[in-house]
Amino acid sequence: MVRERGRRPDRHRDVDEPDGRGGSGGRHRRAVGRGPGLLRRAVGWLDDYRHILWTQVRALVRPAPPRAFAAGSRTPVLVLPGIYESWHALGRIARDLNEAGHPIVVVPGLGANLRALRVSARIVARQLRETGSGELVILAHSKGGLIGKALMLGPLGPRVRGMVAIATPFAGSRHARWFPGAGVRGLSDRDPHIGSLGRRHDVDARITSIYAAFDPHIPGGSELPGAHNVRVDAVGHFRIVDHPRVRAEVRDAVGRLTTGGAAVPS
Repeated sequence: MVRERGRRPDRHRDVDEPDGRGGSGGRHRRAVGRGPGLLRRAVGWLDDYRHILWTQVRALVRPAPPRAFAAGSRTPVLVLPGIYESWHALGRIARDLNEAGHPIVVVPGLGANLRALRVSARIVARQLRETGSGELVILAHSKGGLIGKALMLGPLGPRVRGMVAIATPFAGSRHARWFPGAGVRGLSDRDPHIGSLGRRHDVDARITSIYAAFDPHIPGGSELPGAHNVRVDAVGHFRIVDHPRVRAEVRDAVGRLTTGGAAVPS
């Protein structure tokens, strides 16, 4: 079980407040107060879509991952993006980890990631079996975190040291009910597969869930009881992946999962 010393993993941690113990790494948790104001939410929402549109353009121009992603002597990191996303959605964080020595594994077979969760998890598992991948850590965004949890609960679960999930709707999203596409509707809070994953807590202690104070796509939030939850003072669903605090928290979480507590150097 991965947990910070002296902390319960199922409580919020506000990463912007020091804990008063001294030292640059200490933080304390507090109950979530009022979220960002209406104007900040509106501006953040617009900026969120600008960010994801630009990410999609980059994916069209350079669809293949850098050759450098295959190099590294540390634990490999499996990148699982969300719906309509490619590895580019997590590109900056993936580069951070790759530069720190982690090989980066992407799954081209996911395509636009519109398939049902179980199908997507089988695609990922098949690639891992074919490539003979050993132990790894998962870095996921949005739906990718659900695929990752399904993978952790499956036959290949023992290979996964843990997962860092950003803006993942672990309990589904009520907004997804009304979306015309079946791929997005599969993320509804009423979807039976979402419910089935939610009732399984076997692997939650090995998951770090990072999310914004306000995510317009996940009104119920991304807190996962039993996991290590980190709320970031930010707005949005997409752009949060490039937030400096999020990148730092990912490095810290991957360090805990792979080196027994030491953060990945920035």
